[in-house]
Amino acid sequence: MEANSVAKPDFRVRPSSGQAAPRVVIVEGDPEVCDSLKFSLEAEGFVVRVYGSGAELLRSSDIPVCDCLVIDQRTPDMTGMELIASLRGRNVLAPAILTIGNPSAAIAGRAALAGVAVVEKPLLGNTLAEQIRAACRH
Repeated sequence: MEANSVAKPDFRVRPSSGQAAPRVVIVEGDPEVCDSLKFSLEAEGFVVRVYGSGAELLRSSDIPVCDCLVIDQRTPDMTGMELIASLRGRNVLAPAILTIGNPSAAIAGRAALAGVAVVEKPLLGNTLAEQIRAACRH
């Protein structure tokens, strides 16, 4: 997915409803999964910005201020945990959720040590939306 392929929401603009919608960044290498996540999370009331790879997010001229990061562990150019470490090194401190199919004990342990929640794929029901809401409350 190219950075300019989809109009990206302006994260600086908050809804006028009084209650700000949580701003979520998704990094997912599969365009169909990315589109599906964007659609379902927007339907849940989130403001969503998507990236097709970690490098695409890191190249962004304005790594967005967000309330939660949702990062796939298996992106084309780096692992989700590598991306999270890189973002932390750039002082991006938003809570992160790692999505992965069949997480190994080693990955789960690294994520726990880093304070990163893990949501197992396939993403069923409202599990991801509930994890995002919980992360945004902290």
